[in-house]
Amino acid sequence: MARPLKRPPPLTDAEIQARVLHRDGLVLVVDKPAGLAVHAGPSGAPNLEECFDALRFGLPRPPALAHRLDADTSGVLVLGRHPKALSKLGRLFSGRDTEKTYWAVVEGEPPADEGVFDHKLLKVNTRAGWSVKVSDKGQESVTRYRVMGRAPGMTWLELKPETGRTHQIRVHCAAAGCPVIADRLYGSARPGTQLHLHSRGIVLPLSKTKPPVAVTAPPPAHMLEALRACGFSPET
Repeated sequence: MARPLKRPPPLTDAEIQARVLHRDGLVLVVDKPAGLAVHAGPSGAPNLEECFDALRFGLPRPPALAHRLDADTSGVLVLGRHPKALSKLGRLFSGRDTEKTYWAVVEGEPPADEGVFDHKLLKVNTRAGWSVKVSDKGQESVTRYRVMGRAPGMTWLELKPETGRTHQIRVHCAAAGCPVIADRLYGSARPGTQLHLHSRGIVLPLSKTKPPVAVTAPPPAHMLEALRACGFSPET
C-alpha cells in the first residue's frame, strides 16, 4: 500500500525565509505569524517547526526552538542553529538574562500608567483541557507594564515579563481587569478577531565581547487598526 503523501509545510520556503529578522552563526530570529502553533501538538495541526528545514542556510540540520510562543501570539521567536547554540540559549532564558518586550491591546485599562503585575500563577487541568489561574499556590510571576496609548474602551500596553510562565501576560492582564482583546480563554472571544498580543522584541546577550543582539518584529496586520486608534505610528 502506498504511504500517504506528506502534507506541505504551512509556509513555503520563501514565506518562512522572508520572516527571518536576524541570522548569525548561533541563532535565527523569526517573525512568527499569529494563529500557528510553534510545534506539533495532539491535534496534529500544522505548525511552524514543519517549516524549519528551509532555515538551515547551509547547515546540516534545521534550527530548533529556543523558547515558545502561544499559537495565537505573533512576533519574535528565537531558534538555535545547532546544539551548542541551543545550550547557550537555554542558559540565557532560564537565567532571566534575556529581555523580552510584548505589545498588547487590552479591553479597558490597567490600574496605573505603569506598574507591575505580580500575581502568582498556577497551571490547572480540567476536563476541558488546561488553563492558568491566579493562586497563592502558584509560581512567582512578574510582568512590568506601561501604557503606550489609549482609545475609547481599550489601551495599548508595553509589557516586559521577568518570568516565563505559561500564559503569563494574558492571565496577568485579565486579573488586572484589562484582558487582552480577543482572548477567548481569559477574556472575551471575538469571532473573526485574533488575539491582540505580539512579541515585539528581544535582547540576547550572546557574547561577552560584543553588544547584545536586539531584534524587533513589526506588529501584525490584525492589530494595526487598534494600535493606530491608540496612537501607534510606524516610527514608534
